[in-house]
Amino acid sequence: MTMEPIDRQAAFTGTKSVADALKFNEAGLVGWLERHVEGFSGPVRLTQFKGGQSNPTYLVETDGPAYVLRRKPPGKLLPSAHAIDREYRVMAALGKAGFPVPKVFGLCEDETVIGTAFYVMARIDGRILWEPDLPDCPKAERAAIYDAMNATLAQLHGFDPEALGLGDYGKPANYVARQIARWSRQYEDSKTEQIDAMDRLIAWLPGRVPESGPARIVHGDFRLDNLILAPDAAQVRAVLDWELSTLGDPVADFTYHCMQWHMPRSKTGAGVGSLTGHDLADLGIPDLDTYMAAYERRTGFSVSEHSDFYFAYNFFRLAAILQGIVGRVRDGTATNENAAAMASQIPPLAETAWRFAGKAGA
Repeated sequence: MTMEPIDRQAAFTGTKSVADALKFNEAGLVGWLERHVEGFSGPVRLTQFKGGQSNPTYLVETDGPAYVLRRKPPGKLLPSAHAIDREYRVMAALGKAGFPVPKVFGLCEDETVIGTAFYVMARIDGRILWEPDLPDCPKAERAAIYDAMNATLAQLHGFDPEALGLGDYGKPANYVARQIARWSRQYEDSKTEQIDAMDRLIAWLPGRVPESGPARIVHGDFRLDNLILAPDAAQVRAVLDWELSTLGDPVADFTYHCMQWHMPRSKTGAGVGSLTGHDLADLGIPDLDTYMAAYERRTGFSVSEHSDFYFAYNFFRLAAILQGIVGRVRDGTATNENAAAMASQIPPLAETAWRFAGKAGA
């Protein structure tokens, strides 16, 4: 089946009517909000955000403030996925430390209220930009946005987890090895076709993990379209989508963010945005070496020494994440109508990962 290219900015920006499979008891939500959110007053108008693939996210409008609700999806779920409680915990801690996240109002783990666990946070005004080449931004702003992203991730990786009360937020040792094992399992559980490069990576990666530095809070999916930027400035107002966050290797987290410089371009526009094929100097976007050097200066962490391994690992990990989305299409629990188009992205991601593995000695 041939899929028409999509406009990522148009396809993923804003809200839509709530999908039938993701509707829930609004009266139950209103009752909970009245009990747990100071100043809340119903009724509510619910719509579903177009972006997001894992945990369904809703705009909750009232005649006063607007809120955002994020919930576990209904139906069959992969083990350890959709960690709503963890998202809530890390955002609450980081908000108190002055890191840009939405204010969180409450977590509900009582599934009788709307059918699954959920939490509620403030709505943040601003821009979510889906194309990493920033086609609608002037050249000077592009450079400033990339610098702001770099500084924000460096700030996250500068926190001492113990000081934030997050010393037990994950196992600090062997993060990358455990991630390889986790995503290997989840890939196999979601598998819909044979991809030889993924099998080779599953065999090769575990024995090549470099020694890492001190454990830090890692976001797990830090990229442009998981940020809310100020409407008229290159300022990160909020970092979103903390489902994959834990304690781990900050260099692994940073190199995941850097994959866009090598990302295979999607024929459909689904998947993840890419900088490949663009004249970065003309756009005002830093080249990868310059961007990595800025992060190294800000954090003191060395990125370049083992970057080939980390890119192999991260492209493998992203392929496994997208395979999980395709698996949810198969199981009827995907939350985005473009999810099926992501299947075509998985083999190129796997091949890119194996190419970096070759550079690292595979």
